Amino acid sequence: MADAVQTRAGVAVLVCDPDGPPIATMDDALDLIGATYLGAEAVAVPAARLDERFFSLGTRFAGEIMQKFANYRLTLAVVGDISEHLAASSALRALVRESDRSGHVWFVPDLDALDARLAGRRP
Repeated sequence: MADAVQTRAGVAVLVCDPDGPPIATMDDALDLIGATYLGAEAVAVPAARLDERFFSLGTRFAGEIMQKFANYRLTLAVVGDISEHLAASSALRALVRESDRSGHVWFVPDLDALDARLAGRRP
């Protein structure tokens, strides 16, 4: 499956292929943002596609990506199991908790959880 825009819970979401290329640079993240010009309001990225630096907050890679999505008023959903990363970092646990309260970055275990979150976001 290629990255594709899908309507999920009434929201246009760019759902990224789990087997797609890694997101290892800001250019990779900007390519995803550019792909939303096909009409998507959100991007669902499999956690496995994110470079390990994303989960190591000292690199600032996650913060840079999250800020770009916020600047473009897009929701970034990191989809998948990140429990190993959470177990290794209290700072990441705090970031995930805080991000999940925002409207711009969410961490969800699967696309069904994303659908539920999107449904709750809409009036």
